[in-house]
Amino acid sequence: MARARGPGAAGAPGKDYFTLGPGSAMLLVREVYSDWAAERRGTIRIYRPGQDGLAPPPATGTATAAKRYAVAGKLLLSRLRTFLAFPEWFYLNEPPNTMTPPRATPGGLATQFSSAGHFDLNPDEAMIVTVPAAAQETAPYQGIQLGSMWYISLDYINHQTSLTADQAHIDPDGRIRFVISERDPGLANWLELTGHTRGYVQIRWQRLTRDLQPDDGPLVELTKFDDLQAKLRFHDQNRVTPSQRRARIAARQAAIAERMPG
Repeated sequence: MARARGPGAAGAPGKDYFTLGPGSAMLLVREVYSDWAAERRGTIRIYRPGQDGLAPPPATGTATAAKRYAVAGKLLLSRLRTFLAFPEWFYLNEPPNTMTPPRATPGGLATQFSSAGHFDLNPDEAMIVTVPAAAQETAPYQGIQLGSMWYISLDYINHQTSLTADQAHIDPDGRIRFVISERDPGLANWLELTGHTRGYVQIRWQRLTRDLQPDDGPLVELTKFDDLQAKLRFHDQNRVTPSQRRARIAARQAAIAERMPG
């Protein structure tokens, strides 16, 4: 368990110490797993020092309930505005079937860069995303995921709609080649559309030790599904059988069950 600690003797922030800005009301904790089978779920406990063993006063009357409903309403409207505006700012102004160069992620994620875009694919088309596999000393986490146009992740439990560098097949030239399509191409790095013809695609690099440059980012190619073998340099080395595909999905299901029980 990680514990937040208070300031040091001189008033300077100590390890895991967060200073809340004026009006702060939320703490967001993101856990990042690259090897889903090996990395175990973390825990967090939030408490107010000096209040151990004490109970809050009983809620009486309607004033407290009215205040809570008012706050909930403001939060709901704020989230709606955010998630209507965010996709347009993040990727919708880009041409379909392209991705941006790596760029710093706003909102306090100081060591994260991301590349984003949106796909618009017919059943007979595929999108090839080629990106260098980041060195561990540069980015301990590198992953790609698909989502709907509402920026909601596609089913990553029962389908391979995301892959981390630990889960993906890395080609001999040090690059990862992802194939985004509705039909199964029989390749290890296939990302499933699960019936979506449109949606977003995003690559994240986290815990970076340096800023990323355009050469660190993805190259995207739109192709006909039947032309994949000719387009992919290491096509035959990426092959997986139906039984291997089922085993990969079973491993995802088991890892999610371990990390997010219930």
